[in-house]
Amino acid sequence: MASGLFAILDDIAALMDDVAMMSKVAAKKTAGILGDDLAVNAEKASGFVSSREIPVLWSITKGSLLNKLIILPIAFLLSAFLPIAITIILLLGGLYLGYEGAEKIYHFFVPHSHSKKEELKEAKTKSEIIALEKKRIKSAILTDFILSVEIVIIALGTVFKESLSTQIIVVSIIAVLATIGVYGIVALIVRMDDAGYQLIENSTDKKSFKAKLGRLLVAALPKVIKSLSVIGTIALLLVSGGIFVHNLDFFHQLLPILPSIVKELSIGLVLGFLCLGIVLGIGKLKTLFKSRE
Repeated sequence: MASGLFAILDDIAALMDDVAMMSKVAAKKTAGILGDDLAVNAEKASGFVSSREIPVLWSITKGSLLNKLIILPIAFLLSAFLPIAITIILLLGGLYLGYEGAEKIYHFFVPHSHSKKEELKEAKTKSEIIALEKKRIKSAILTDFILSVEIVIIALGTVFKESLSTQIIVVSIIAVLATIGVYGIVALIVRMDDAGYQLIENSTDKKSFKAKLGRLLVAALPKVIKSLSVIGTIALLLVSGGIFVHNLDFFHQLLPILPSIVKELSIGLVLGFLCLGIVLGIGKLKTLFKSRE
């Protein structure tokens, strides 16, 4: 009886050890996508009046958790009964991420005619602000869904050869940590300026360290969000290229003299702009056909 109990405890300890090790590997693999997720949602939740930033972020967080509740069981079922689907989804997701990265670069040089800042300025009534909030929340949750699929699939790919129990525990841990980590950091970022204003108001001397720190936090917020956007774009392209390099022999053997990071970034760029070119071409054709009607 006692020996059986110890055997069970030993099996549990061995499982937890495997889970801890594989979780570290999976976390490293998904870090790039988490960086983009962080950048995207920091941008989506910022720009509103202070009292609305956290409610908007909380709505996105709940949507993110729901996304993962939908994705996780489907991913486990595919892994068990149709594993080839995992690779196909990864490649399709890689194309999407490359497209997203290329689109960001394209719109940096060719800006939108109607930017997000202009939308915020034009939203004057309460109903317009609520409508804009809902639009941003919906957009953020959709993007989160795509990124969550990639996070789950990439994490699943790192434990693909492990037992089903290890797969479920590791991937679930990564999914939960991704949501808590990303949205927790976003919450801190979007309230950075509020913390700065509080420090300035509570400071009796404008030249004191507290006041200087407050001004630094206020001034740093737009720069932090902008830098996260740049980092997120690079991360998108790296993850996109990495997916193709690690899943298709053609890309894996292509240009072996290049460092892996350069090769993955280059492949992500090329594939991303090919997808962007197709999407823009289809858009122009639609416009052309409509003008002739």
